[in-house]
Amino acid sequence: MSQLTVEDVTKIYPGHSASDEPVLALDDVSFHVEDHEFCSVLGHSGCGKTTLLTMMAGFEQPSAGSIRVDGKPVGKPTWQRSVVFQDYALFPWMTVHDNISFGLEMKGLAVAEREEIIRRHIELVGLGGFEKRYPHQLSGGMKQRVSIARALAVDPKVLLMDEPFAALDAQNRALMQEEMGRLLANSDIEQRKTMILVTHSIDEAVILSDRIIVLTRRPGRVKANVIVDLPRPRDEESPEFIALKRQIRDLIHDEFEVER
Repeated sequence: MSQLTVEDVTKIYPGHSASDEPVLALDDVSFHVEDHEFCSVLGHSGCGKTTLLTMMAGFEQPSAGSIRVDGKPVGKPTWQRSVVFQDYALFPWMTVHDNISFGLEMKGLAVAEREEIIRRHIELVGLGGFEKRYPHQLSGGMKQRVSIARALAVDPKVLLMDEPFAALDAQNRALMQEEMGRLLANSDIEQRKTMILVTHSIDEAVILSDRIIVLTRRPGRVKANVIVDLPRPRDEESPEFIALKRQIRDLIHDEFEVER
């Protein structure tokens, strides 16, 4: 099991000085992600998306409320929750193979087991033949594939992704969305990780998600919890896909109108 529950979560940051007012980043946020679901958290910049993800990872704690995985409160960061960052966070002095191997070595796995896991995940993300390349020899999209392979290789219960494709150009971003969609479409549902994606891209959320959580502008509250019941791989030209995009866009646009 890898259910994730966010219950009545509030996050307040103190002011930088005694004269500064505290900042209410998130206010009473609640939602539930089922086993093996792909859930996107969507909203305007500054709505608390990344703050929510950092608390899911255990890098920060809520000011109030709780976040639980399989009924247990999230504490310090562990292998059970892997994070893919926007800036890749690869070790530049390590090859593709060694970057993926790093977490496995830290877990103390035997060499033969590590090598099999590395081989399988390199194949999974389509990087066969690039095992001995260094990050500076890879494109942005390839670097992010290494990051995803490294995060998956340690066999987490939950994979957390913080706008992992935002730094890519439009062509590579579309390619990575297509590749991630392919992985989701071709993987056995029972073997799929529970995945949480923070994004500001409506297209990305609809292409990839089983569930979309739309947050209001700051302080972030749950504006909508949308179930995406579309077959994979997603047909971006289908009336159902276009209608769902319009629904999500209208929810986001409403927040823009409120701000004005």
